[in-house]
Amino acid sequence: MPHSIKGFKSGCKMSTGFHKLLFDISEALITDELAALKFLSLEHVPMRQLEAIEEPKAFFEALQKKGMIEAGSLSFLKELLFRISRMDLLAAHLGSSREEMERELQIPGRAKVSAYRQLLYGIAEDLTPEDVKHVKFLLQEQIPKNKLQDNASMLKVLLEMERNGIIKEDDLAVLKDILKGFRADIKKKIDIYEGKKKENDSKEKLHYPLSVCPAGQGAEVETPHMPVESYKMKNNPHGYCVILNNHIFKNPYEAREGTVKDGEAVKRVFKWLQFETAEYMNLEAKQMYVKVKEYSRKDHSNMDCFVCFIFSHGEKGKIKGADHEFVNIKDLVSCFSGSNCPSLAGKPKLFFIQACQGSVGHPAVTVKEDFSGHFETDATPLNSIPDQADILVGMATVEDYECYRCTETGSVYIQCLCDKMELLCPLHKDLITILTEVNKEVGRRVLNGWKQMPKITSTLRKQLIFQIP
Repeated sequence: MPHSIKGFKSGCKMSTGFHKLLFDISEALITDELAALKFLSLEHVPMRQLEAIEEPKAFFEALQKKGMIEAGSLSFLKELLFRISRMDLLAAHLGSSREEMERELQIPGRAKVSAYRQLLYGIAEDLTPEDVKHVKFLLQEQIPKNKLQDNASMLKVLLEMERNGIIKEDDLAVLKDILKGFRADIKKKIDIYEGKKKENDSKEKLHYPLSVCPAGQGAEVETPHMPVESYKMKNNPHGYCVILNNHIFKNPYEAREGTVKDGEAVKRVFKWLQFETAEYMNLEAKQMYVKVKEYSRKDHSNMDCFVCFIFSHGEKGKIKGADHEFVNIKDLVSCFSGSNCPSLAGKPKLFFIQACQGSVGHPAVTVKEDFSGHFETDATPLNSIPDQADILVGMATVEDYECYRCTETGSVYIQCLCDKMELLCPLHKDLITILTEVNKEVGRRVLNGWKQMPKITSTLRKQLIFQIP
C-alpha cells in the first residue's frame, strides 16, 4: 500500500496588497459593525466560531479559511460592506458604489447573505432603543434574563431567539406577534418577506423536474409532496460516539500527523450534540474489530443513535491497524445489523471513515488551488455494506482514490464535516443535506493538483436531524 507525503504550497498566495486591503478595512470598522458583519455571515461561518471573534482581522481570517474571500474574489466582502452601509469603504478600497452593488445583487445567485438574514438585520437597524426594550420585556418568559440585559443589542436578542428556536427562516410568527403592537410597519415587512418566500417556494415546486417514461411503457405521475418522517432524538445522551484513531504505526514513517486534530474536532462537535464520546488510539486490526463488537453488544435501548468515526490508513474495502494488519469495513459495519445489535434496530447507525480508497490521485479540472499546508494521504473504499436499514457510511473519498490530511490542522473531510455540523445543525438541517454540503465543499478544492470526492452510502429510512441543546 503506497503511502506518500505531499507538502504543497497554495497556488493563490495572498499578495501584500490583499493583506493591506483587509488591514485598512479592519482598522476602519467599529465594534457594532463587526457584530453586524458576523450576524450577516452566519450562513457561512458557524455561530460558535463567530462568537469567539473579537476583532475584524480575525473575522476576515475566518472568511478566508471558508473560501468566502480571497485575492481576486471579493464579491462577498463587497456585499457585506454594502449591507452595513459602509459605502465609503466600498468606494475607497474596492472601487464600487451603491448603484453598482444594487445592480449586481439583483442577479440571481449573486447575493450570499440570505433574504432571511437581510430581513433580521434590517429589523435590528430599524428598531429604536425604546422598541428594543419592548421586545426584551415581551421575551422575558422565553429567554433567560441574563441574555436580555440592558446592553444587549437587538442583534444579540435575535441570535438568542434563533438559538432558542423561537424564530427560524420559515417561522417568524412570534417576532411578528411581538412587533405588531408597537411597530406595525416592521411587522408588514415580515409579511412581505413571507409572501415572497411562499411565491419562490411555489415556483421551485412548479419547476421541479418530473420523470417521464417513454411512450408505451406507462406514464409516471407526480406524487403530492409528503413530509418526511424523522428519527426520534429524545434521549440524553443520544448515543455513543466512538472514535478509532490510528496515529502511530509500527513503521514510524506511516505516522498520521494531524489526526489528533480530527479527534478533537469530532469530540467537540458530538459532545455539543449530547453524545457520549470515547476515543481509542492506535489499535491493532483485531483490537479495532473487538472494540466495535464491544459497542454492538451494549444495551442501546435508551439511546437514539450510534456514531463511529474511523481514522487510519487503508486499502479498498479495508482499514489498516497499527500492526499493519487489515480489518474489513464490511465486518465492522455488520456488527450493527439488526440481528447483531437488536437494541439499535430501527435506529440510525452512522460510520464516518477517513482513509484512502486506493492510491490513485483524483484528476482536477479547476486551475486554482485554494488550500495550503502539508498534506498526506491515507492510502481505503467501501466494497459494500450490509443490506440493512438505518445505516449510513460516509467515506472521505470514492473507490480507488486517495484522500488528504493536513499535518497541522487535520483531514480535509473530517474538518469540513465538523464545520458543517456546527453551521447547519442549529438551522435544523438533516444529515444527508449536511453531507451533501460537505461533498460540495471538499469537491471544489484542488489539493496538490488532485481532487477529492467524498461518498455517502445510506439506507436511512427517515430524516436524521440532530437536536441542539
